[in-house]
Amino acid sequence: MAAMAAPPPAEPPMPPGRCRPSLLSVEPLVFLATVSLGMQGPLATQYLWDRLGAEHGYSDRNSSDSAGCGDGNATADPLRQEVEALVSHWNLYINLGGFFACLFSVTLFGPWSDSVGRRPALILPAAGMALQTGIYLLVMYLELHVAFFLLGRILSGLTGDYNLILASCFSYVADTSERRARTFRVAILEACLGTAGMVASIGGGQWRKAQGYINPFWLAFAASLAATLYAAFFLRESVKQKKEAKLFTLSHYKAVYKLYMAPEHPSSRWKLALYSLAFFLIVTVHFGAKDLYVLYELGFPLCWTSDLIGYGSAASYLAYLSSLAGLRLLQLCLEDTWVAELGLISNIAGLVVISLATTTPLMFTGYGILFLSMAPTPVIRSKLSKLVSETEQGALFASVACVQGLCSLVATGVFNSLYPATLHFMRGFPFLFGAIILLIPAAILGWIQIWESKHDYNNFQDASLSP
Repeated sequence: MAAMAAPPPAEPPMPPGRCRPSLLSVEPLVFLATVSLGMQGPLATQYLWDRLGAEHGYSDRNSSDSAGCGDGNATADPLRQEVEALVSHWNLYINLGGFFACLFSVTLFGPWSDSVGRRPALILPAAGMALQTGIYLLVMYLELHVAFFLLGRILSGLTGDYNLILASCFSYVADTSERRARTFRVAILEACLGTAGMVASIGGGQWRKAQGYINPFWLAFAASLAATLYAAFFLRESVKQKKEAKLFTLSHYKAVYKLYMAPEHPSSRWKLALYSLAFFLIVTVHFGAKDLYVLYELGFPLCWTSDLIGYGSAASYLAYLSSLAGLRLLQLCLEDTWVAELGLISNIAGLVVISLATTTPLMFTGYGILFLSMAPTPVIRSKLSKLVSETEQGALFASVACVQGLCSLVATGVFNSLYPATLHFMRGFPFLFGAIILLIPAAILGWIQIWESKHDYNNFQDASLSP
C-alpha cells in the first residue's frame, strides 16, 4: 500500500540523447539572437562612421553610396583617417563596457542554471538584448550622443548579453546529447550562428542601403523579443533534477573556480587550462578580425559600399556552414583534434590573404579560404564538456563564456588599437598579426593529441603485458 501511495513522477526522465525537437531545441533561440546581433554589429559601426564623420565634417562617404571612396587620394586624407580612428576607439569603449558587465553576470547566472535550470539563464539575456536594441533605436530617432550606445551595451551586459545565451545554449546541448555525438551536435549549434549571421548581414546591408538604419534595427529588436518569448513559453527545461538555489551568493563564483583549481579528476586540470588557452587565442583572433572587417572594407583601396559590406559579412558567416560540412566529412577519417588543426590552417591562410587584399576579388578569395576556420571551436567546446560532470556543465560554459568575454576585451583592445597605429604602413597588418598568433593554439592542440596517443598506447602495452 505504501508503494501504491507514492505518486508517479509528473514527467518521466528522458534517456540521454533523445529529445522532442519541438520542445527540446535551442537552435531557434540561437538563430533569433544571432539575427539580432548580426544585424546590429556592422550597422552600428556604419552608423558610428556616418555620425562621427558628419560631426567632423567628413559626411560624404559617397552621397550615391555606389562609388566607394573614389580616387587614390583617399588613402592620404587625414580627416578620413581621423574618422576611422574615432570609430575604432568608440568600438573599444562599447566592448569594454559590455565585457566588465558580462564578467559579473555570466559567472553568476551560469552556475546558477545548473540548479534552477537553463530557461531563466536564457530569458534574461534575450530580454537584455532587446533592451539594448531599444536604446540604440532611441539614439537614432532622437539623435542622442553616441555614448548612449555604451549605456545600452552595459545594461545588456548586466543581464548576461549574448555570451550568456551561448553559454546556456551549449550547456543545454551538453544536457541533451550523448558524449560520442557531442562534437557534431555543438557544431550544428555553431552552424546556426553562421546561418543567422549570414541572413542578418545580407539583409542588413541591403536594407540599410534602401531605407537607412532605423528599420533594420526594428527587426533586430523584434528578433531579440521573439527569442525572449521562445525561451519563456516554448522551450522545455533540460536540467532533469532542478533545485532551489540563491542567485546572489559567492558559491556560484566558487563553482567556476573549483573547475580549474580542484576538478573532479585531477588529471583534467592541465587539459582544462590548455584547451581554454587555445580557445582564448582562437576566439580572440576571430573577434579581432571581425571587428575590423567593416572598417577595412570601408577604407581605401577597397572602398566598399553597404551592400558589398553585407555580402562580405555573409561570406564570413558562411564559414560556419562550410566548417560544419567539413567537420562531418573529416570526422569519418580523422580524430577531432586533427580536424581542428586543418581548421586552423584554413584560418591562418585566409587571414594572410585578407591582410594583402587590395581588390574586391582578392578580399572574397580570403573569405573563401576561411571555409574551415570555424571547425576548431566546436571541437574544443566538446572536449572541455567531456572533462567535467553533468552537474557542472553550466559552470563550465559560464567559464568558457567569461573566456569569450575576455577574448572580446583583448581583441578590441589589441586589434582596434593596432589598426589605427598601423594604417600608415600596412592597413592589413592586424590580420597578419592574427595569423601568426594562431600558430600557438595549433601547437597546443597537436601536443595534447600526441601526448594522449602516447598515453593510450602505453596503457595498452601495460595491459597486454600484464598476466
